[in-house]
Amino acid sequence: MRENMSMDDMKKTDVVIVGMGAAGLFCALHFPENIHVLLLCKTSMDESDSFLAQGGICMLRGEEDYESYFEDTMRAGHYENNKESVDIMIRSSGDIINELIEYGVDFEKDGENLCFTREGGHSKPRILFHEDCTGKEITGTLLENVKNRKNISILDHTMMLDLRTAEDGSCQGIVARKEDGEIFEIQAKCTVLACGGLGGIYEHSTNFRHITGDALAIAKKHGVELEHVDYIQIHPTTLYSRKSGRRFLISESVRGEGAILLDKNKQRFCDELQPRDVVTAAIRKQMKKDRMPYVWLSMENIPEEEIRSHFPNILEQCLLEGYDPTKECIPVVPAQHYFMGGIKVDMSSRTSMDRLYAVGETSCNGVHGKNRLASNSLLESMVFAKRAAEEITQMLPEMVEKEALPVHKEKYRDLQRLELEYQRIILEEIEKAQG
Repeated sequence: MRENMSMDDMKKTDVVIVGMGAAGLFCALHFPENIHVLLLCKTSMDESDSFLAQGGICMLRGEEDYESYFEDTMRAGHYENNKESVDIMIRSSGDIINELIEYGVDFEKDGENLCFTREGGHSKPRILFHEDCTGKEITGTLLENVKNRKNISILDHTMMLDLRTAEDGSCQGIVARKEDGEIFEIQAKCTVLACGGLGGIYEHSTNFRHITGDALAIAKKHGVELEHVDYIQIHPTTLYSRKSGRRFLISESVRGEGAILLDKNKQRFCDELQPRDVVTAAIRKQMKKDRMPYVWLSMENIPEEEIRSHFPNILEQCLLEGYDPTKECIPVVPAQHYFMGGIKVDMSSRTSMDRLYAVGETSCNGVHGKNRLASNSLLESMVFAKRAAEEITQMLPEMVEKEALPVHKEKYRDLQRLELEYQRIILEEIEKAQG
């Protein structure tokens, strides 16, 4: 990575990628070294929701697993999934996992063999993991690889304010703002939005608070096509707390390993391995019946040693809240978790705007349908981020730089007003989609 670059050096690049989660990082790593890539993120490099992913990442376990994996994904998505997208994701999973291992990702093993766990909605174990912090292991490893690439530069604490567009409507980069308030333009032949979801606009969410769906609002403002913006997933089990801020996720894999849900009388009330929306509905119904702000999650069926080895971070967080899951039940409650809608893209992650791509949670390629199957998010984001990089690499030599329309920096000075405006656009779109 180039060091000590001046702002003038950073204003022009071949490709700008907005967001440094798994999708943005994986996309950047798939450009050859003769293509310069500029990566930027809104806060610190390790504050993407990809770092928070606990459970794991799915992998097709052989041709005999294909039909059940495909059906599990479709069933969870209420059969509203794009079948082509689902097929591409599943068929690509082995290659993605092999690449991650080559990058240095340390998945759990039994000797030389990879270990697989099961989560809600899956008919069999097909999920690779690293303790209960798989997202941190994958995304942290990708980040270290990115830092060693000479063709990739990084700008952290830098917020995208808008897109730069040419007279023909094509994307020519972005308008950005440094933490000190400096507003500048980044000229790029291609732009990739990998900005994550929109959990920051919700009071109760497992997402980082700064992930507020800015890319969706900016895209809408420029007439870029969106899809299913009302498809918002609630995770059934987050640790109940009276404290404000981000909710701590209790991974689906805890239930996959045998944890059960109990009502206020410590009686089991649902099938914990149903898809997330089904379990969420059951929990909310029980909370209303019990007149309680939470239900109980019991890990009594999981050996204590497995809790300590497989779920050390969950154990630590529960202890900080005053609960010991090796000895007692913990209170859990549903919270906003994931966004299945987004900027509409094709199978190469191309949007309706020329030279603009979107990957990861920002995009909607139809893989997840109306409800995401557990542990498909990291896989989906990297499969289609790689496809975006491959198409851009092929098309870049033919792209001619175009002059962007003038940017009037004054309209971006009032950041608070701008953020409220973007939030209003998103909420209006969600309300409109809900009818």
